[in-house]
Amino acid sequence: MKHLIVLLIGYLLGSVSSGVLLSRAVGHTDIRTQGSGNAGTTNMLRVMGRGMAALTLLSDMLKGIIAVCIGGAVIGGAQGQLVGALGAVLGHNFPIFFGFKGGKGIATSFGCLLIIFPLQTLAAFAVFLILFFITHYVSVGSIAAAVVLPLFIIFTTPKDPIVWACSVFLGLLAIARHDKNIVRLINHTENKIDFSVFKGKKK
Repeated sequence: MKHLIVLLIGYLLGSVSSGVLLSRAVGHTDIRTQGSGNAGTTNMLRVMGRGMAALTLLSDMLKGIIAVCIGGAVIGGAQGQLVGALGAVLGHNFPIFFGFKGGKGIATSFGCLLIIFPLQTLAAFAVFLILFFITHYVSVGSIAAAVVLPLFIIFTTPKDPIVWACSVFLGLLAIARHDKNIVRLINHTENKIDFSVFKGKKK
């Protein structure tokens, strides 16, 4: 019962779509009707600039962190934390408050796993940064991080089938949510990030 309660609380927290709320708060059209149609940080960066993207990133990470803390307090251990994390990521991806149309869960997953497995998550983040700066594709960095992070966790933590399974599930979910990006990468039509946006300039 505790696991279901934590999963539900995490899901409800994750369903608070930061990108949608922030875009509406400033009188902007729902971010999901702009750009890529995604409610995450990258689309906010392209459409609304670095400030709103940063707020979205931090908000999406925070709800994951809160869910993890609740899971740890109610259930205990990495298993409890991961139950909260799963709920938060599922809520972010499929938010009940916003027609089940959310983001891809990368920022929320990062916030969750940074608390549970800090060293492994930072190592995966380094992989993300390297590939992002080489290719200018956020999707390439994100997919690569989603592949290596479960492996880092498996190879550096005691054998725990539930912990390992949850980690792999989060990685596979992140990859699955990038299905359209993968198709565009194959077709060479994926949008690159122009680094000038980080200086407040947009094309």
